[in-house]
Amino acid sequence: MASTQIVLFDLPSKDPLVTWTPNPWKTRLVLNFKGLDYRTEWVEYPDIKPTLESHVSPDAGGTYTIPTIALPDGKYLMDSRKITDYLEEAHPQPTLRLDSLYLLKVEDLWSQYMGALRPVFIPEIPKRLLNDASIDYWYTTRERMFNMPLDRVEKELGGERGWNETTSVIQEITALLSENKGPFFEGEIVGYADFVWASVLLFLARIGPDFLDEALKRSGNAQVHLDLLEAVKPWSSKDH
Repeated sequence: MASTQIVLFDLPSKDPLVTWTPNPWKTRLVLNFKGLDYRTEWVEYPDIKPTLESHVSPDAGGTYTIPTIALPDGKYLMDSRKITDYLEEAHPQPTLRLDSLYLLKVEDLWSQYMGALRPVFIPEIPKRLLNDASIDYWYTTRERMFNMPLDRVEKELGGERGWNETTSVIQEITALLSENKGPFFEGEIVGYADFVWASVLLFLARIGPDFLDEALKRSGNAQVHLDLLEAVKPWSSKDH
């Protein structure tokens, strides 16, 4: 009998070996929410292209990315949002509420927040999370991204300056989470918008308690974010 199990390609870390980066978190939360049978295949950064290139086309920039899933019929899908759209169509219940008015707002704020926080977290990832197999790749690609060494990124763009760039964004998220008295953006109704923002909070917590604490300190109301983290535990507890 053919397998009905989905394979989720995810990025490994130092112990404990669990999901850490936001986009794979989005996909894992969706798979857990839908109750789909899947297993994780961990892929170090230098191995992403060799693992995927014979199965799926690269993105518009010519890059192969994680998360990717392999479906039971042999089809591969890359990009967390494309994966979400497919899974919602193939398995419509329980619904992810992709038509929610909150989703576009939250996805936009997610991008703003992650972009602003890059100079803060990118220098820390190889120190705190990456296995040796991915460290050289990380430094090479991220230093090319900033056109400077990561220690200089940390010194000139990170720290307090970098965190300050995130404050207004997380306060907008706080306002949205507060509109319907939580714990989700739509009150008691969970949807993909909640998983999008939870992916950031879970990422910050995985980097370290200091990162999550600093983010919450700037949020204007830490409790609404902590309430969201608690509310998504039924789907975040399966993290590897």
